[in-house]
Amino acid sequence: MERGRYSFWVWLLYFVLFEVIVYLGLSYLLSGLGESNQYQEENTVVPNWVKAVVFILLYLLCMLIAVMLVSNFVPNKHRNQLMKWVYMALLGLPVMLIILFN
Repeated sequence: MERGRYSFWVWLLYFVLFEVIVYLGLSYLLSGLGESNQYQEENTVVPNWVKAVVFILLYLLCMLIAVMLVSNFVPNKHRNQLMKWVYMALLGLPVMLIILFN
């Protein structure tokens, strides 16, 4: 997390790449869960609820592992900057859930 001219943009690229890989991986893993047709009469909320909860839990697990790995490689003076990326990831979680169910 060096303080260069383009360091923010490089880390933003890594962040977006991580988010895309995690989203695509989790959507592939959870493709069998839930109902594909949301507007049928006998549709219940339970399968989609299970899919959403499993997605959230697995996403948080991936984020925790990533933060632990990155914090081991980053010097101590830059570790406090990791939290802004964690907060951005948490803000992106509802967006990914909306995309997942549309």
